[in-house]
Parts: sequence; structure tokens; C-alpha cells
Amino acid sequence: MMSKRIEYITNEILDQYLYADTSYKPWIIGFSGGKDSTVLLTLVWKALLRIKEEIPLPFQLRRPIYVICNDTMVENPIIASYVNEVLDKIEIAAREQDLPIFVRKTIPRLEDSFWVNIIGKGYPVPNNAFRWCTEKLKIKPTSRFIIEQVDENGEAIILIGTRSDESASRARSIKKHEIRGKRLTKHTLHKNTYVYAPIKELLLEEIWYIINAMPSPWGADNSKLFGIYMDASADDYECPTVVTDKSHGSCGQSRFGCWTCTVVKDDKSMRSLINNGREWMRPLYDFREALVNERNTLNNRMPTRRDGSPAINDMGTYTYEYRTSILERLLIIQRDLQDIDSKIELITDQELIAIQVNWYRDFNFENSVSFIYNTVYNKTLDMKDQNEKFELESKLLKEVCSDCPDNIELIQQLLILQKNKSLLKKRWGLKNDIERRIEDHIKAKKNANKKN
Repeated sequence: MMSKRIEYITNEILDQYLYADTSYKPWIIGFSGGKDSTVLLTLVWKALLRIKEEIPLPFQLRRPIYVICNDTMVENPIIASYVNEVLDKIEIAAREQDLPIFVRKTIPRLEDSFWVNIIGKGYPVPNNAFRWCTEKLKIKPTSRFIIEQVDENGEAIILIGTRSDESASRARSIKKHEIRGKRLTKHTLHKNTYVYAPIKELLLEEIWYIINAMPSPWGADNSKLFGIYMDASADDYECPTVVTDKSHGSCGQSRFGCWTCTVVKDDKSMRSLINNGREWMRPLYDFREALVNERNTLNNRMPTRRDGSPAINDMGTYTYEYRTSILERLLIIQRDLQDIDSKIELITDQELIAIQVNWYRDFNFENSVSFIYNTVYNKTLDMKDQNEKFELESKLLKEVCSDCPDNIELIQQLLILQKNKSLLKKRWGLKNDIERRIEDHIKAKKNANKKN
């Protein structure tokens, strides 16, 4: 019975790809590396192989299929490592089997990254009332790719691994958007974009049956995925599974996401991974807990928002002292974890540069990312040093401004603003930044003269 249902879904996918829609609209599969997206891609892959074997005519595999993986840059390191390994296998196998499957990774824009927003701009970490992360880290990067495909092809179809069995709310959402008698539904946000959910009727037992009993068509070891879920299974998340040998235990339906996620009260999957032998992850778990506990501490917050307006209860953006504390602790954890695995990267050099740029843009010239990095790593960060040739410039400025020495610091700061815009290859806002800094300087001089 179970195998017949799986065969029926595979037939539906084949029909939709080949006959129900004869256009060249690309299919876009959101691939997280988790159980549902793995099963979705597996069944699509098997449908393509059947088309290739049973209908060996030219151009039958005419429709491109893009496997899109969104990297938030703060993914759980275990899942991130596993997904990268799987994506490499998918790319190689698709070429070897001559299938129109193409892997694409999307990441947030630098100014939207988690650490640039928190440490650079001072945003408080997300919670249910201020959940800015989903839009910046997940929705926008994938949306840009979808829009590109629609612009190029006129329309696009997104395949999702959503299942009614996951929860009552998910079932209601699927029912709300589906069109009776139609496999495709219109996307609620993107024009000329449709949604296809081939595995929406599969039960959890069937998902695990496919993973455990059916070999991965791209040559991955599905037992690794099963093992990760089993180790991440929290105490109150146990599910029955259809197993294929006695070595399989019961497996949780834990969800994986950002290791920094502060929207949830407790990261049960990470806690369970630690309890099941991944002790090296404890510093990540403890750091996330600290971010949650320190979020609403008044001493960590400025009394104003980023736009300078008063914040409710004086709970504005993070102070620079607290931001430097976050950065230092993060770099210490990264340094220590890299002694275990040199590939682990919690924050990129590009993000460090962008953080410094944002500090300068906000006229915070006192804190130096390079200094913090050097303190932790005992080596200089290759940031095309913000103060390169600083001594020479200082001498020239002293000569030029000998009649007005008060302007030396102002000009130095304006030069730093300009240099950092060049580093990001993005000069928007530079004119406003310079004008604001000059205005602040003039106001400060006027106030000083009044006091005198």
C-alpha cells in the first residue's frame, strides 16, 4: 500500500512535468537538506529517470529544475556541513546522469546578514514581536532568484515539501491556497509564479520509509540524515518510523535552522545533539542562551532607535559596548571551534568589514573590529586596513589645517567614511553621511562657543 502511494505520486510528478504543462517554465525546488525536501527531490529525480528510460525522445527533459538551497550564514554547523556535501553529490550526479538539474545557493546580502544587523547596526536579536530575520535571511535571497527566473522565462513553478501531516495549521494553509482539481496554485506573493506540493499527502512514516528504504538517486548516504535527526530528537518529539533493519531507532521530527535562533525559547534540537555526543556544540548553545537572556537588559540598549527617535522604554539599539562584547565572544567561540574543525566559520571577513563600515557610518570611530580580532586571534585581520597611510595623512592634515586644528579630526572621519564606502563597492548614502557629520561638527562647535 505504501509503495503504491509513492508510485502514484511519482506518476503525478511525471505527468505534471511532461504532459499537464507543456511549457518550458522552470521548476524551483527549495532544498534544505531535511527529510521532506530530500524526499521531494528524490521522487522528482526518479520521475525524470523514468521519462529518460521510458520515453527516450529528444527534448523530453526540456524543463530545467533548479535545486535552491538558502544559506542564512548562521545555519546549524552539522546541517550546513551535511547539506554542502549533499549539494556537491547532487551536482555531480545530475551531470553524470544527464539530467536538467542545477544546484544554486542563495545567501543574504551583506547588509542583511545576521551579524551585520546585530553587531553592525545594533538591532536587538529577533523575537516573536520583532522577527526581522526571516525576511532578511530567508525570504529576500530566495525571492531574488525567483524574480530572476520569472523575468527570464515569464513564469516559474516552485515545488515545496510541505505536508498536511506536519501540523493542523500547515494542513489549513495547504487547503486554503489549493485550487480544486488543480495541482498548481498561485503564489501569494510573486506574480506569474505557481506552487506545486507533490508530497503534501505523505505521512511521516512514509517520509522515513523513502529515506531508509530507497537508495538516494544522487548517491548520498541517507543513514547520515537519519542519524542527525535521531541525535537531534528532543525528549518530547518522538515519532514512529517504518524501518528497514534493526539498527534503526525511533526518530524525532526536530526542525533544524539557525543556531542563533532566538525566536524559540529553547533550541531543543541542538540541546539533544549535545546530549547525544556533540559536546563541541555547547558553546554555541550557551551563546544563543546568552543572546536571549541579555536582549532586554537596559544597560545593553541605547535610548534611541537607529533613526535617532526615542525608543519605547529607552530600549533602542544595542550600545557599542555590548556590540563589541558580542563580537569578542563570537570570535573566541569561532577560534576555539576552528581548532576542532578548521572549516567552521561563524562570521565571515566580509561581515567583519561591513560591521566596521556601519560603525563608522554611525560615527562610532572609537571601536575597532581589527583590534578586537587581533585581541582574540593574535593576528591582524586582512581588512584593507581602514587606517592605511593614517600617519602620512595626519601629517598632511596638520600642515593644511594649521590655522584650524579643530577640523583635523572631522576631515579624518570624513575620509574614513569615504574609504569604507569604497570597500563595500556601494556609495549610496555617502553624501548624506558626510552632510550629517559636518552638521554634527558645526553644532558641537556652536555649543562649545556658547559655553565659553
